[in-house]
Amino acid sequence: MTEPSHVTAVRESYDTVAADYARVVKEPTELDPVSRAMLAAFAELVRSSGAGPVADLGCGPGKVTAHLAALGVPVFGVDVSPKMIELARAAYPQLRFAVGSMTALEIGSGELGGVLAYYVTHHTPPEWLPTVFAEFHRALAPGGVLMLAGHVGNGEHLRPTHAYGGHPVSYESYLLPPDRIAELLHRAGLVVMTRVVQEPEDGAKRQYGTFLASKPR
Repeated sequence: MTEPSHVTAVRESYDTVAADYARVVKEPTELDPVSRAMLAAFAELVRSSGAGPVADLGCGPGKVTAHLAALGVPVFGVDVSPKMIELARAAYPQLRFAVGSMTALEIGSGELGGVLAYYVTHHTPPEWLPTVFAEFHRALAPGGVLMLAGHVGNGEHLRPTHAYGGHPVSYESYLLPPDRIAELLHRAGLVVMTRVVQEPEDGAKRQYGTFLASKPR
């Protein structure tokens, strides 16, 4: 299967900015109280389901992966960027990390008790989201939980040229309305349990939303 062009752009861009990204991105313990609470709720739901491990998709340098592990969640990280995976393995050698793409997960059907997609799906063109969400559904065990968090908007299509440390990037971002994201999750067979939309703070420009959804038993 030929790799989608947006996946190639994300890989090349995050390989380029990996070191600066790892330096500037917040530790999970430094996030706002609502974001920390949503991660804690996700961890509790996964632990109580007993359905299997969590895949932290788009794990980057592994900070959130390690945070979930500290909350007692069996977790491993997956990222499309080999450079990010190198950084994650160096920082957290006790955890498992692998290179992979959300469009074609190398994970068996029904293997996961949870999927975390933390600020990663906004780089996916809207026409590809059904494929990505179908992969989430396939990989989750019945009763498994998805936490999806990221930027939301009114359908804006952003084309940044530089990011983290001023490095050139070629990825794009798509800020969908929360209702549209919820609809696509529903179409993929996932039941949205909770959604929270937070207003920008600390100089941020965009709203961000968090969704908790489950695969029916």
